Amino acid sequence: MLLLFDIDGTLVRGAAVEHAEALRAALHEVHHIDTRAAGVVDPAGRTDGEIARMILLECGVSAQRIDDRAEEVRGQCCRLYSTLCPDDLSHTVVPGIPELLTWLSDEDDVTLGLLTGNYEGVARLKLGRTGIGSHFASAPGAFGSDAEDRTSLPHIARRRAGGPGGAYPRAGTIVIGDTPRDIACARADDVRCVAVTTGPHGAEELAAADAVATDAQDLRRVLVSLLNA
Repeated sequence: MLLLFDIDGTLVRGAAVEHAEALRAALHEVHHIDTRAAGVVDPAGRTDGEIARMILLECGVSAQRIDDRAEEVRGQCCRLYSTLCPDDLSHTVVPGIPELLTWLSDEDDVTLGLLTGNYEGVARLKLGRTGIGSHFASAPGAFGSDAEDRTSLPHIARRRAGGPGGAYPRAGTIVIGDTPRDIACARADDVRCVAVTTGPHGAEELAAADAVATDAQDLRRVLVSLLNA
């Protein structure tokens, strides 16, 4: 079983402040704009590239210019985040997640992976400073630096997790996230999704998932059921 975990709202909560600051600072440095003109953008379930595009379009930057400088924005964001990220983010880990990941890491038939809208450099540093990064040190995954469209990410993650014979099978893949966009990206690749209510959305908003868990302990119960099915 390939389990593709989202990060913000699923593994950690409250670790996005410096991340958002780094992205807006990068947009200012690369495009020389005042990002406050764009107002507030709801980041839940979006990739960093999509968030950047929404802000830049609101600020009057052309789509062509956004495309041409996307790589530069990504590099600047990761660089700035490395200076802004607190040394210790362990307090942001969702309760019960370390124990859940330890249990899953010991399961022979489970491969842990990541599926996140964070740029990869941001994701790796964020997880490293929470203290749970070791569970994903060599994990396959897909990131906001791979595609702006989140629906493209499950296939990328499965391809990276697969062997010489091709991508990891859809039937054995589960996306785990906390937003309707996590569910939508799983559906786009025809894989299953388990939603958690540890982020900004409640069970009703996540009802389209194959299962909904309220916390890490409940998520373990759901995964036990799926692994033994």
